[in-house]
Amino acid sequence: MADPIVRIGIGGWTYAPWRGDFYPPGLAQSKEQAFAAASFGAIEINSTFYSRQSPASWARWAAAAPDGFHYAIKASRYCVTRPKLANAGEGIGNFYAQGLTKLGDRLGPTLWMLSRHRQYDHDDIAAFLDLLPAKLGDRTLRHAIEPRHESFRDDRFFKLATDRNVAVVFGDHDEFPCIDADTADFAYARLQRMREVVSTGYDESSLAAFEARARRWSADGRDSYIFLINGSKIRAPAAARALQQRLGIARG
Repeated sequence: MADPIVRIGIGGWTYAPWRGDFYPPGLAQSKEQAFAAASFGAIEINSTFYSRQSPASWARWAAAAPDGFHYAIKASRYCVTRPKLANAGEGIGNFYAQGLTKLGDRLGPTLWMLSRHRQYDHDDIAAFLDLLPAKLGDRTLRHAIEPRHESFRDDRFFKLATDRNVAVVFGDHDEFPCIDADTADFAYARLQRMREVVSTGYDESSLAAFEARARRWSADGRDSYIFLINGSKIRAPAAARALQQRLGIARG
């Protein structure tokens, strides 16, 4: 059995304030994705929530990333915003049919981010989780679900996710509850409370706590994906690098 892998990253790679800060001065915009992919173990792609991408784009993104790197893909809003998630089957099929196979072994987990207003409905969530495909071509898929309502703090939900090996997102956010539950053979964290006045986004005590959590997931035999994505986004690369350094997995 392979040793657990910790992949730390940011959300996307196109953000103007990173130019001259994270990205070296003069770096061509066409090379920013490759620079970001070389710097981190994973990137969470947000644009897929809003629109489809072409097979050529997926292939280009795969080519820009080094071996061992993973893209986490935020699933389409057309799948997760409908009144009944149990009716999302066609949307899920269309989402995976847009060319994700072009990512090959760069394909990481799919993030299913639920509306802040969606409350826990046991039968609907069970039906939705049953719709999530186990494979895409010959690649086993990993799924992470991010509930953003307190009603999901429910043992019945945790059992549904555990039985289907779906990770419940560990979220550090000012507005949404952190529903902390280990339900899969991997972990997925979204850290969204960085502050611009802190050079590393999070202070040392917060980074130490995230480091300890990552080490605990590894000790439990879980791979983990940890994304620094919001709050003061300008600090996301610095925060991700600081956490990598703490864990001894610095890149770039």
